[in-house]
Amino acid sequence: MNIGFIEDTHLRGGTQIWVTEATQYFLNKGENVIILSPEGSWISKICKEAGADVHTYDYYNVVQKNTESKNLWTETLKICDVAVCTVHPPRQGFHCSVFAGTCIKDGGLDTILIPKSGTIVPDYLRDFYVPHENIPLKVIAITEFTRKYMLDTYKISAEIVKLIYQGTDVKLFTPNAERKRDAFKRYALPNSAFPIIGCIGTYEERKGQTLLLKSMIDLVNGTFPNAHLVLVGEGPDEPKLKEEVIKFGLSDNVSFYQFTRDPVFIFERIDILVLPSIYKEGLPNVLLEAMSMATPVVSSRLAGVPEIVKNGETGFMVEPSNKDELTEAINKLCSDNSVLKQMGVNGRRMMEEKFDKQVQFEKFLQYFYKITKK
Repeated sequence: MNIGFIEDTHLRGGTQIWVTEATQYFLNKGENVIILSPEGSWISKICKEAGADVHTYDYYNVVQKNTESKNLWTETLKICDVAVCTVHPPRQGFHCSVFAGTCIKDGGLDTILIPKSGTIVPDYLRDFYVPHENIPLKVIAITEFTRKYMLDTYKISAEIVKLIYQGTDVKLFTPNAERKRDAFKRYALPNSAFPIIGCIGTYEERKGQTLLLKSMIDLVNGTFPNAHLVLVGEGPDEPKLKEEVIKFGLSDNVSFYQFTRDPVFIFERIDILVLPSIYKEGLPNVLLEAMSMATPVVSSRLAGVPEIVKNGETGFMVEPSNKDELTEAINKLCSDNSVLKQMGVNGRRMMEEKFDKQVQFEKFLQYFYKITKK
């Protein structure tokens, strides 16, 4: 089977990491993988190294939807039996799934377009998921919240929308004593630091790092003077966040680390993971990875998060942008070591039973075979 992925971004976040891993899995199963992504993008490089058939386009020129771009996309999509397109934000009147749908429609292609999303943004259009009514089309939602929203709000037929959780690599994300020793060398922190709070994600407003820094002020000045925040990622807000750390007097309590393809070492080093996002989340990979590592989590109550974070069992949820709730949840989680450990055990069990990535990759593959009847 020829499985296509459309990724209209230069970013390398959780979604793009998932695509690279799915690519490797499908290649290992003997399938062909075609990548359609911008020139110079991270995902193009990684997937090409893995052995995928990578087709690139000019990220800035494609927004003109000119003949050159349309021909390139059409010829690439023509190769694919299915084309999975992450629903990214529109830019300058251009949207990747809409453009892909137009190419399939005008080219008379049999390619099944599959917009995929776990993130619901209220001002997104129905067209981003169903760009044309009369083309081969399915939609994948990676959370039940997203699937229901698509049915209720966009009025997309239930026959079109399929729920498939993405899962995590449970085998990889398993606590390991030797790796933990290595993690202490990679991430040297003060010996007295507790709790060590991890926050992994793109440095941008929606991820809520500023809110977490304000919560850190309360923690350091209150119950946990030795609390230490480990921020891991990259993005446009990095300079601002570093300025805020100094402004808030947190220089001794916050460390910055660059994006890593080996976040497992971060989980070996931290006591809890916090996802303080204020909007636009689906089912964040970082939560799945943390829970697989038996690392308790505190997360904003957004989209599919309640499907894995069972309040008081596998972690705590807080209302987005509520700094006091966030501080209280961290305090509650870290004030009792037995609670901390038990929530880690509960999260690990859930990942083993329901969210093993290898099982989920196979579900994606079997679904592709089902809808193409191959």
